[in-house]
Amino acid sequence: MSEGIEKLIELRGITKTYGQGQAQFQALKGIDLSIEAGDFVAVMGPSGSGKSTAMNILGCLDVPTTGEYHFRDVQVEQLDRNQRALLRRYYFGFVFQGFNLLARTSAQENVELPLLYRGESTKARHLAAQAALEKVGLTTWTGHTPAELSGGQQQRVAIARAIVTNPVLLLADEPTGNLDSKRSHEIMELLVSLNRDQGITVLMVTHEPEMAAYAKRIVTFVDGKVAADKRQAGLGYVME
Repeated sequence: MSEGIEKLIELRGITKTYGQGQAQFQALKGIDLSIEAGDFVAVMGPSGSGKSTAMNILGCLDVPTTGEYHFRDVQVEQLDRNQRALLRRYYFGFVFQGFNLLARTSAQENVELPLLYRGESTKARHLAAQAALEKVGLTTWTGHTPAELSGGQQQRVAIARAIVTNPVLLLADEPTGNLDSKRSHEIMELLVSLNRDQGITVLMVTHEPEMAAYAKRIVTFVDGKVAADKRQAGLGYVME
C-alpha cells in the first residue's frame, strides 16, 4: 500500500459455505484482498466464481462463514444485523444492473429515498437530491418517472441515488449490463469522474473487459479464489 493512503477494506481468509451435507457448496475458499481508499477495482470472473458472493459480503448484504472483514479497522463480521444496516446506510452506495427504481416516482423522489430512511428533513433531502442529479447530468429531468427516461438516464438516477448520501464506497453490480455500448461507456465515464474527482472508492462487478478497462485495478475470481490481481492505467486516468 502506498504511504499515506488509507486501507479501506481488508479481507482475511474469507470463506462462504451454503447448504449442508451432500448439498454443501463452498462459494468462497479463503479470500485475501486489500482495497485502498480512492481505488477503482473491477471484479471479474466466470459465473459461479464467487465474485457476487464476495460483493454481497463487502456490501454487508451477507456474512462470511469464516474469516475476517475489516472496514476502516472495524471488524465487520462481528457486527450484528442492525450495525451492518447502519454501515450500509452511512458508508455504502449501491448500483445494480436492473436500476431498481420506483416506477411511479420521479427521479428526484427516487434519489431522495436513502435520505428518507436516514430521517433527513424535506429541505435537506431536496437540496441533496438536486446536487446528486446535477453531478450525473440530469438537472432538467428531476420530475420525470423511470418510464419517461432512457436506460442510460435511469442508471444515472440510480447512481445519483447511490451517491446522495456521500458514500465512502460505491458497490456497482454489472452497472452496464442492461445498456447499449454508447450508454455503457457514458456510465463508465461517470463512475470514473466520481472516483477521480470526488474520491469515492468504486468496486464494480462486470463480465465485460471493455468496462473493466476503465478501472485502475482488475481482480479476477476463479472457483472461489482470487486468481489474479493486477493494476492498469485505467481509461480516464493519468498514470503518475
